[in-house]
Amino acid sequence: MSSADIAFINTCKDIIENGSWVKDEKVRPHWEDGEPAYTKKKFCVVNRYDLSKEFPMMTIRPLGFKSCVDEILWIYQKKSNNIHDLNSHIWDQWADENGSIGKAYGYQAGVKHIYKDGEYDMIDRVIKDLKENPCSRRIMTNLYNFQDLHEMALYPCAYSMTFNVTDGKLCAILNQRSQDMLAANAWNVAQYAALVMMLAQVSNLEVGEFVHVIADAHIYDRHMPIVEELIKREVYPAPKVELDPSIRNFYDFTPDSFTVTNYQHGEKIGKFPVAI
Repeated sequence: MSSADIAFINTCKDIIENGSWVKDEKVRPHWEDGEPAYTKKKFCVVNRYDLSKEFPMMTIRPLGFKSCVDEILWIYQKKSNNIHDLNSHIWDQWADENGSIGKAYGYQAGVKHIYKDGEYDMIDRVIKDLKENPCSRRIMTNLYNFQDLHEMALYPCAYSMTFNVTDGKLCAILNQRSQDMLAANAWNVAQYAALVMMLAQVSNLEVGEFVHVIADAHIYDRHMPIVEELIKREVYPAPKVELDPSIRNFYDFTPDSFTVTNYQHGEKIGKFPVAI
């Protein structure tokens, strides 16, 4: 069975059985009808995925994998903060009349920083260090720029990556301050695992372990019945996910660079409300 399903089911069961309700009237998120969006949560959830064994893709319901990859490339490759550069519509409700989400996500990925050996943005520096200094313990990205938070439509949820090369394998930790388990967990796990695959390939490394650290893992009140049904579903083996081996430049990847085969999955769950 897929490691993504195992992690999702175990985390959701833990939240349902042992989590804490957040029902303070001061909660920021709300539903479209204006009602507060309450959650049940667990603090500091850590899930580990061995990418050398399988790709962590959820099977209890279908995942739009190419859209996941499109968004991660929108942030780290296109370095865009404009929804017109994104094929999905998941960011539409946070965009202004010009399509901008402010100084968030891709904007931060494109900011150049001065080093002793030149000027780089964070992803170009990661690639340079993975190729030239793989023993470094300083290979990181961080989208949480305090001085620009007031100009972001939404503070970054998944905000930092720490990369570490161990035995010739690229390992990574994704730090996430907040996660809507139903709407975002499977999506974030798949897209950041894909990012690790792409960075490993262009750096002549194998893939290793991907660790996902979530500070506030929660299920929204109106999502609870859906999640309770999902975690009872049949789980299938993880599909095979392959990356076009001919691509050696990070900026040449597209969602079509990935091939997914043997993907068995359960039924769609239909449209559900998203707290804003």
